[in-house]
Amino acid sequence: MVKMSLHLVQVMQKVSPSANGDSRASWEEDEEEDEEEDEDHLGLPTTTKPPKPENAVTVAVSSRVLFRTELEQKVFEQKGVEEYLRYQIEHENEPFAPGPAFPFVKALETVNARLRELYPQSEELFDIVLVTYNHAHVGIRLINTINHHNLFIERFCMTGGSSPIGYLKAWHTNLYLSADADKVREALAEGIAAATMFMTEKLTEVSESQLRVAFDGDAVLFSDESERIFKAHGLDKFFQHERDNEDTLLDHGPLKGFLEALGKLQKKFYAKGQRLDCPIRTYLVTARSAASSGIRALKTLRAWGLEIDEALFLAGAPKGPMLEKIRPHIYFDDQMFHVEGAAEMGTVAAHVPYGVAQKHNQPQNPGVRK
Repeated sequence: MVKMSLHLVQVMQKVSPSANGDSRASWEEDEEEDEEEDEDHLGLPTTTKPPKPENAVTVAVSSRVLFRTELEQKVFEQKGVEEYLRYQIEHENEPFAPGPAFPFVKALETVNARLRELYPQSEELFDIVLVTYNHAHVGIRLINTINHHNLFIERFCMTGGSSPIGYLKAWHTNLYLSADADKVREALAEGIAAATMFMTEKLTEVSESQLRVAFDGDAVLFSDESERIFKAHGLDKFFQHERDNEDTLLDHGPLKGFLEALGKLQKKFYAKGQRLDCPIRTYLVTARSAASSGIRALKTLRAWGLEIDEALFLAGAPKGPMLEKIRPHIYFDDQMFHVEGAAEMGTVAAHVPYGVAQKHNQPQNPGVRK
């Protein structure tokens, strides 16, 4: 398994207009000129500005999952950091190929385009932050790559080897995707929804017009309470526990907040009469049985005020074939067994290292690599 590293971002702040001693009248005139420059002759904006972090649904993505950087990682591991930096600078005009998170990020941008059509002034949008452990020198190649692929990513975080977790909290991050399992666990411990992504040999073609996100239930959307019963006492006790507690809400899991954020954006489309043409679709794909343990899960989602577009209760059947039909841009699960099964069928699956199942979670499939 190839160990993958992260890359970080730098925040650029606009200098206060009064910092140079200009009068309020003079900088107000400058702002008016800037607004005129931002519009073409039809009065339409010529440049798109990222939303304020406090208003946006912020998705932080490691450069190692957004792009393919395996060759560069080998240079780093075999020749050290100085040769690695030299190599990156020498190849800075060569764009990286898309990685496993690339279709997901493109789908986020598709949703943003639809939202801007309906709500031109709204900042309730996806905001993508590129996070990397890399030195700032590598930023030129990353910017060139982003421009090459026509991605709209204005926010970078280049840490030069430091942990990005503090920055993620400052960005009000709703989801963090990385190849570094340790940093994902660190983010989860800080209350940030996070998952580890893997490069797979096979990738299924996904929709270019609709963002599809699939979630496991226990230890992902919900807590691992029921999973603990199953692990400790077996399936029969689990079923009995769920029947006895079907009117007791499950506690929230690490990705409940991200599903909630998706739901808020979905409702903006519903408000414009576009429920049937919504560019966001969510799925619950769980090993639970519908009759014996599904009621509690559905009642919990309803009590939270969260809609899920499709719910698949598989009663222990493999998830891979169902996910192959759904073709999600990303699927979240807490068990590596299901992540690997999904990856074998071409689904981009992300591991959420949370809950009791982590005591036994070890990758078995060498075809799924960090």
